[in-house]
Amino acid sequence: MAILGGTGNIGEGLVVRFAAETSHTIIVGSRDASKAADRANEYESRLTNHGIEQTIDHADNTTAAGDADIIVLAIPPHHVGDTIEELVDQEVLTGQLLISSVVGMQGDELGLHFDPPSVGSVTELVAERAPASTATAGVFHNLATDRLADLDADFDVDTLVVATDEEVRQQVIALVNELARIRALSAGPLANVAEVESVTPLVITIAGYNDNRHDVGVRFT
Repeated sequence: MAILGGTGNIGEGLVVRFAAETSHTIIVGSRDASKAADRANEYESRLTNHGIEQTIDHADNTTAAGDADIIVLAIPPHHVGDTIEELVDQEVLTGQLLISSVVGMQGDELGLHFDPPSVGSVTELVAERAPASTATAGVFHNLATDRLADLDADFDVDTLVVATDEEVRQQVIALVNELARIRALSAGPLANVAEVESVTPLVITIAGYNDNRHDVGVRFT
């Protein structure tokens, strides 16, 4: 599993969670290969401090994607289009599962607001730019990044899965449910992903307006 943008906030959480709780080989991807190496070493040390001996690989984004069967995008939204085009140009998208956790947002003095690309959502942009044969999904959008990265944190949250078809959705749901504290729920096809992504700025804004809600998440009961 390659986590592109594995040096950022959501990327950090996904790396340490999947490394700590699953048997997947994890590759930290970054535009800067040396930064990926530094963060991978840092994550390994953190896992060791929790009694978990796990090797975390590292590479530039293109190399990481080419070496993985699952690619998770955890990069800033304004880099998504260029990143996918680079992966296509380098012919490294060869049947992997491509997952986006990215949300377009803009902030002002009132809070954060959903700011999607013209196609309606970042996940749909990924699907549009990727080869037609690439299985594309969106998940991990509404998670509190600090709590996700804290291996001592006690939390119980849901994440919504959208994908190109039901088979891909079930594959992603099974992947997410390997994690101990996150439950995956189907939200249908990619046409529904804008509604899912738009919850992220709402969650962050709620956290900003309420004391003791810094790590607020979503649970459907």
